[in-house]
Amino acid sequence: MSRCIAVVNKGLDDICREMILKTAAETGFAVAFYGSEAEAGEALLEAEIIYGYTPQAAKNSDALKWLCLSSAGADAFCVPGALKHEETILTNSSGAYGLTLAEHTIMLTLMVLRRMPEFAAAMAERKWLSPVPQGSIKDSRVTLLGAGDIGSCVARRLRPFEPACITAVNRSGHSEETCFDAVFPQSELERILPETDILIMSLPSTPETVGIMNARTLALLPETAVLVNVGRGNAIDEPALIEALNTGKLAGAALDVMMHEPLPADDPLWNAKNLLMTPHVAGNLTVPYTRHKNTEMFCEDLRRYAAGEPLKYVVNRTLRY
Repeated sequence: MSRCIAVVNKGLDDICREMILKTAAETGFAVAFYGSEAEAGEALLEAEIIYGYTPQAAKNSDALKWLCLSSAGADAFCVPGALKHEETILTNSSGAYGLTLAEHTIMLTLMVLRRMPEFAAAMAERKWLSPVPQGSIKDSRVTLLGAGDIGSCVARRLRPFEPACITAVNRSGHSEETCFDAVFPQSELERILPETDILIMSLPSTPETVGIMNARTLALLPETAVLVNVGRGNAIDEPALIEALNTGKLAGAALDVMMHEPLPADDPLWNAKNLLMTPHVAGNLTVPYTRHKNTEMFCEDLRRYAAGEPLKYVVNRTLRY
């Protein structure tokens, strides 16, 4: 299959397909669409470009010159052997998911602060609860652990809620974004946690971020604090989080990502106190804007690829994002 693009993504709509077909025609490529890697089968081994999430094809294809991940997460493709040829270009779709993840994050934050799970459970049993103390974003000290596209999108949407401050923590301690009141390096995290009322995590998976919130760091948060994680499940020591919630050392938490997905029915997270969970649905391609932005980014880089220019969304395999 000469000069062929294989699109492996059942989440794309007709608008996305038309964008891809139009750009492919302009750049001299044929396009084949598949709903999954299994459906595509060995056809993927003949594609020069794959747009999707295809670990088996990446590992086995001799023809593959560019893999464009439809996801933001790229860590699984940055380890030795994940790509059959190291010269294969790897890009991701970081930048497409900020809006939908930010909206989901705001929803989770408000639901935890306003104790929505308790009210929903009571109303489902037709019980009328009396008013109970609730939290607010207003005047809260918000720490964003992760200051990339997701963190900055969250910060911009938090601002109208009038938090006391929005502090970002990232690897470098620097950001060109103006939506943060302050930005600190990850080495400052333990100093900042005691001054945090709302901790929002949107970290990529790297050796430095695995287990970053553990028994020691969770204990640094005030007992009135809440934690929200929409980044990677392995950033949190889940037994330590469960212990903090069940013993009242943490007021509440919300997770869209977990260590094990789908979450097993017997996982202790299900029974943790004051924990709200959603099944890794903050991102994905369920929102039209995200689908279309994701596709626009691929088409932008396809034009660059065809012109022999450097691609815009290349993954740094050392940093894993």
